Amino acid sequence: MPLEWIDFRDAVRLYHLGQVAYSCGSALYTVRGGYNAVTGIRSAIEINSIIATESKTHFWLRSHEQYNPPLNNHALFARDAYLCMYCGTRHLSRELSRDHVKPLSQGGVDNWNNVVTACKRCNNHKAGRTPEQAGMELLAVPFSPTHAEYIYLQGKRVLADQMEFLLAHFPRSSPLHKRVASLI
Repeated sequence: MPLEWIDFRDAVRLYHLGQVAYSCGSALYTVRGGYNAVTGIRSAIEINSIIATESKTHFWLRSHEQYNPPLNNHALFARDAYLCMYCGTRHLSRELSRDHVKPLSQGGVDNWNNVVTACKRCNNHKAGRTPEQAGMELLAVPFSPTHAEYIYLQGKRVLADQMEFLLAHFPRSSPLHKRVASLI
């Protein structure tokens, strides 16, 4: 199960501590260390794009069904493909905002199922109203991503073998399948 993105320094530490159960994907780096004083051999660790660690994941697996990823604008905008969910226009991140479908002032909550990406113009037009009250229509239903989807949304550059691994953990009904398929 994909858990998180780590940089090569964390990967080297996991290899060194013997916590890597197996690795797959392509070899990304070979990190070279010092020379052994006795043998004269230089240490080297090959880092792959996907590593599996040994740990006790039973607790995590039990709580997997109730997992609710932290809500942040970066992942929200990525979930909605940087599109305003009202006018359908693609924008740069700095031109977007988080809109609460049911406004907080009307008892709405700040969670994945109640927020969408909106351009600032549409968000200002909607103001403290529901889309129906503002005469606006949502282009897509907001959803809470699974852990694997959230990992994908947090990634900046996802390699092909990493994407294949993540896709295997997306629910079959995930709206992200269609978007990812268009990128591959």
